[in-house]
Amino acid sequence: MTSPTMAQNPRTQLSDRQIKTWYRAVLGLFFASGLVVSALLTRLPDVANGLGLSSGPMGLLLLGMTIGSFCAVSFSGTLVARFGAIRCIAAAYITTVIGMLLIGLGVHLASVAVTLLGLMLQGLGSAVSNVASNVQGVANERALGRYVTPIMHGFFSIGTVAGAAIGTLDTRLGVPFVVHMAYFASAVAALVLISLKFCHSENYGQDDTQAIAAVGSYRVRDAWRDKHTILIGLFVLGMALAEGSANDWVALALTHDYGTSNTIGSLGYFTFVVAMMVGRFGGTALLNRFGRVPVLRTTCSLAIIGLALFIFAPTVPLGFVGLLVWGLGASLGFPTGMSAASDDPLKAAVRVSVVSTIGYAAFLGGPPLLGLLGEHFGIRNGLLAVLVFVVVSLLLTSQLEPKKLSRTVHTEKL
Repeated sequence: MTSPTMAQNPRTQLSDRQIKTWYRAVLGLFFASGLVVSALLTRLPDVANGLGLSSGPMGLLLLGMTIGSFCAVSFSGTLVARFGAIRCIAAAYITTVIGMLLIGLGVHLASVAVTLLGLMLQGLGSAVSNVASNVQGVANERALGRYVTPIMHGFFSIGTVAGAAIGTLDTRLGVPFVVHMAYFASAVAALVLISLKFCHSENYGQDDTQAIAAVGSYRVRDAWRDKHTILIGLFVLGMALAEGSANDWVALALTHDYGTSNTIGSLGYFTFVVAMMVGRFGGTALLNRFGRVPVLRTTCSLAIIGLALFIFAPTVPLGFVGLLVWGLGASLGFPTGMSAASDDPLKAAVRVSVVSTIGYAAFLGGPPLLGLLGEHFGIRNGLLAVLVFVVVSLLLTSQLEPKKLSRTVHTEKL
């Protein structure tokens, strides 16, 4: 972790302009993460065609990315706590960019081995960068003195939408996959490099050296034994499942269980994503006006209602209403959980890394487990398991009662 003396150095005291520039830099990091995801997902058919793989072997190939991500989330919190978020973001994106280039090269050479290595590296790098970016995000939020993490996650969504639009255009224009991945990797590298120049230590604003020294021995293993941290993590787990399960299974649930066309299935996923974006950008103002717990109780309740409606709706239009309510309800859970984990600034970096690790583990592990349930009971019935976890999240909202956000200088309107 960054040395406590760094936080007390007068040169680290930032002006309003510097803090807002830092905020925009963090938005750039989240946007870049969205580009990484969409660069590959929008052109998966090119990967399958280039390697000559059917759906079964293709699924096994993509498992390489999941394996890389799972390996990363198990130690990413320790890395961030030891080396700091900025160094971890830089190293993680170097790994991610190399992975992207190898994926493009592997498909160009029709080499499954090279493509698999690239997928594993991209998965590993993305998982570490996601955890570290959340640590940066909540540090900037403390400096600003207002809730902004949902907006940061909203920029991830914007990145996925922008990347998907460019990827779709590339497909239509016949841009070779290797070229597509190369310029996406270059864009991501440039955006991250510029953003990191304006980021600052996650210990910014910690001025009491003695207090910092008192918790200097607080490590990742201590956070895993901290009841409050784990309860926040369980809240995030339920909301991450609510978000991740929709990303992976909404379209299939509409086509398989509702019996709709592929176009309607895609429209259902689009509906959910748009609702998430609206919830994150609009919900931030509600968080700052009414406070964390009342807003989260409302959004968790909406997620429960929307999920139940989607699961049990007898018609497709009613199912779409459920998707809309579900997306709005799930929008604030994950980013606000990150904010809650940072309430104690002296332990924020470690606690955020642990909570985000729990959340990303749910993102990665939840959808495959839901697939097993869907195989035996139907996808909509399998979503009942997610509904149970969201109910648990609702019961845990009181654990996110915030300490007052504070900072040493006045913050103008963003």
